[in-house]
Amino acid sequence: MTLSLDVMSLGVPEVKDAREFYTATFAPTAEEHGGHVNLDLHGTGQLALYGNEALAADAKKDAPAPDAGFRGYVMTFIVKQPTEVKNVVDAAVQGGATVLKPAKKSLFGAFSAVYRAPDGSIWKVAAPHKKDKGPVAEPAVPTETAALLGVADMKAAKSFYEALGMKVDKDYKHYADFHPDSGTCRLGLMPRGTLAKDAGVEDGGATGFAAAVLHRRAGSREEVDATLTAAASAGGGIAVEAGESEDGYSGHFTDPDGFLWKVTAA
Repeated sequence: MTLSLDVMSLGVPEVKDAREFYTATFAPTAEEHGGHVNLDLHGTGQLALYGNEALAADAKKDAPAPDAGFRGYVMTFIVKQPTEVKNVVDAAVQGGATVLKPAKKSLFGAFSAVYRAPDGSIWKVAAPHKKDKGPVAEPAVPTETAALLGVADMKAAKSFYEALGMKVDKDYKHYADFHPDSGTCRLGLMPRGTLAKDAGVEDGGATGFAAAVLHRRAGSREEVDATLTAAASAGGGIAVEAGESEDGYSGHFTDPDGFLWKVTAA
């Protein structure tokens, strides 16, 4: 059993509007699945868009969406060239996004910008260099996508995910991440206050359901059960017991910081 972030599911006010926004911003491949939409981010991970109420109900949560405060996570979209960062952010702004940090060079050699999408989620777009070093792709194709989680205790959070089979890649005082499987999002950890500062927002304000569920597609029902058991033993909690669902067989668990995961076997 090895946990992986196969799909990042976001709750949005209107699925149709959110699909139009993300399609114009990232140019993904989109697939309709009943009441939600799956977006393939060029082979670097998948984003699923659900109505706020539907995503909350599936996780047995009452509040359909938080207010405009910091939800505790930041999605990242890594491209090759600084100009591609600018182009992605320009497309997001045209679709209604609000810039939190304008595109600029950073201290450690990268070039990045941060915006809040119309659905309230925060996205960081970054390139590894301060100047273009090759052709600019249109549309920009990511080399990687990631979900960064703001945590209270880096050591405890890292130990939790290691207990679920994830392998640490980078490990610094204020940042750690795990090796992503091919075609999946990278999972990263930062102290919550540090992550909020990096995103250009205050740490606080959001209450209730965070309008996000991290999704693992398991290979069997036995793996679903084993993952939930391992999560509970490692310091997480069972949010929804495993059982029959629209997806097949699934259950939800929370990590030590309350982030929701769904594990599904078709």
